[in-house]
Amino acid sequence: MSNKVYFIDMRATIKENFIAKIGRLMETAGILTVLNKRDLTAVKIHFGEMGNAAFIRPVYIRKVVEMVKQAGGIPFLTDANTLYAGTRSDAPHHLTTAIANGFAYAVIQAPLIIADGLRGKNETTVSIHQKRFESVYIGKEVVEADALVSVAHFKGHELSGFGGTIKNVGMGCASRKGKLAQHSSLSPKISGERCIGCGECQAHCSQYAISMVDEKARIDADACIGCGECILICPNEAIEVQWNQSIPVFLENMVEYTMGVLAGKANKALFINFITDVSPACDCFPANDAPIVKNIGVVASTDPVAIDQASVDLVNAEPALAGTLLTTNIAPGEDKFKGIYPKVDWEIQLDYAEALGLGARAYELVTL
Repeated sequence: MSNKVYFIDMRATIKENFIAKIGRLMETAGILTVLNKRDLTAVKIHFGEMGNAAFIRPVYIRKVVEMVKQAGGIPFLTDANTLYAGTRSDAPHHLTTAIANGFAYAVIQAPLIIADGLRGKNETTVSIHQKRFESVYIGKEVVEADALVSVAHFKGHELSGFGGTIKNVGMGCASRKGKLAQHSSLSPKISGERCIGCGECQAHCSQYAISMVDEKARIDADACIGCGECILICPNEAIEVQWNQSIPVFLENMVEYTMGVLAGKANKALFINFITDVSPACDCFPANDAPIVKNIGVVASTDPVAIDQASVDLVNAEPALAGTLLTTNIAPGEDKFKGIYPKVDWEIQLDYAEALGLGARAYELVTL
């Protein structure tokens, strides 16, 4: 079985500019059949960490919003708060960063709603009964939305090899507790050197899992539920994730979370990957390195597995640009992502997603 992945390149004319091509791509890929009138539609994007400029241009997202409205949907832009303490770790900072990066209502013509609330605790537990997780924790506003349009910036990623639709949906829609569960099976750890015994983490712990011992914070692993709020609360960055998951386990965790996000969205999701500014690392960094290949175009599909496979293939078919982080696997046909991250087997996520019935790696690429 193979599903269609629709593709537009970067070429444009005065008769049809690139923004108009995005609209034609979405219509051909099925946006008018995915959405019904008055569907509250989560447009899941990455607003970009402050200092990073590789994220999708807001003017392109405005066209996505326009097409959702044309299909009868009611769009809102969304993302969930980050696990780490950066410029998107709580809703006020997250919204401020989004607006500073150009995603204001005046530009986008849609409201911004952080999927997991003020501090990343506004979540819904979704039962999936899979190998890694019985249940997953998803940002409540995504779960309650009638439909989902995932718009991912396709790029390299230090843990998953590449970041595309599966990462945008599975990791991006998870609450803070869900993100921690994907990255680690252990409670957060406290640096004795940085902890000053201020008690902020203890005061904010909903499970009373943190105590003060010899003027230092201590976490009771048995009482900890892994919400990750203490990581955000600590004013001295003394609490950190214990990054103990192996790459294969992490990738399977991420895929199972994708399954959880899509559990209530059968035939109600469209996926779009922008294969532009293909930076070697995640947009979560406060900077972005030079793109490893030229701007290729945009793909869209109702199959989250096929679209990521097609995106990988399109990137790997290109010669690497000179003067980038990529110094091996630079010829057309060579694996650019394994050239950057040789220890990451990115194919695991696609194989596992296919095994779970999320889609198929085989696809038909239709160039518009």
